[in-house]
Amino acid sequence: MGGRLDPAVARVRLEVRAALTALTGAVPGGANTGASGGATGGLVLVGFSGGADSLALLAATCFEAPGTGLCAGAVIVDHGMQPGSADVAARAAAQAAGLGAAPVRVERVCVGTRGGPEAAARTVRHAALRRVADELGAQCVLLAHTRDDQAETVLLGLARGSGARSLAGMRPVTGRVRRPLLALTRAETRAACAAEHLSWWDDPHNADDAHARARVRHRLLPALEQELGPGIRDALARSADLLRADADALDALAAGLLETARAAPAGGLTGALSDAPGQWSESDVRLQVDVLVAAPAALRHRVLRSAAIAAGCPAGDLAAVHVVAVDRLLTAWHGQRGVDLPGKVRASRSGGSLRLAPRPVTG
Repeated sequence: MGGRLDPAVARVRLEVRAALTALTGAVPGGANTGASGGATGGLVLVGFSGGADSLALLAATCFEAPGTGLCAGAVIVDHGMQPGSADVAARAAAQAAGLGAAPVRVERVCVGTRGGPEAAARTVRHAALRRVADELGAQCVLLAHTRDDQAETVLLGLARGSGARSLAGMRPVTGRVRRPLLALTRAETRAACAAEHLSWWDDPHNADDAHARARVRHRLLPALEQELGPGIRDALARSADLLRADADALDALAAGLLETARAAPAGGLTGALSDAPGQWSESDVRLQVDVLVAAPAALRHRVLRSAAIAAGCPAGDLAAVHVVAVDRLLTAWHGQRGVDLPGKVRASRSGGSLRLAPRPVTG
């Protein structure tokens, strides 16, 4: 006879089940058949590292997916940033297959340097996940970020000083990406793995103080808990939820401002506000000064940030100080020279037009 289901395992499975049923609209039956249920529906992929968070997520997904008519697969991204990474990836792939994941893919990537090692690794990792999802026709990709990760993200955003959007943390759903464990703690995912006798891998990079997130995790958050109380992680996550709702509303209003401010004779822009440069059709961005000056600063700054990214600024390198400098070309214009931005982009004003474009190459 089976014993009582461990509370941590139950919590992880419940969150995963909610995410999968929201995806399919299915109503699971009373008895879940587990990973051997033989589901023949669509595919969901789990970004899997072998760490406790992603291991708990993958185990729960392999258990819950058949009950919602889905199949669970796994993608392991080998960043090649430390000795033995190929062996770690191979072990993770074997563990994923043992849990019932199929297909299991290992993707080796080359990490660049733009934005620092953490940002560069994240960029290529997400690109690899999107690529595999496209190749396999997956309905979604599940990532194992927890409430602890959300709190760390908010603090890192605060340190960058990039405004409400950076403080809004990670979205539960972004396109095909879903994060079903944002309501859970890292302690709960570890407890779930331990209860199911699953051994996880601890990435040494997560303990390396050379990385900003590691310093936040091991130094800053414990210090805040000591001084402010153990509820600081929950408070930061709640703040992210509130700020995300506010930022979404302001972004929607800013999208309308963008359409009004767009300078049609220059070819201008198409598409909605986004941190992804690919959402824009042109890198030469021209906006009407009078329209922007008449708008509230909160909306104007959003338009300027999106325009700068459209012109080629890396989103991770564009800080609030850059946006404010461009804004002075609108609100404190005295004929001054333009503003040089990250990514070799230049903002300049000519009469009633603001232009953001790649800097010309000089011989």
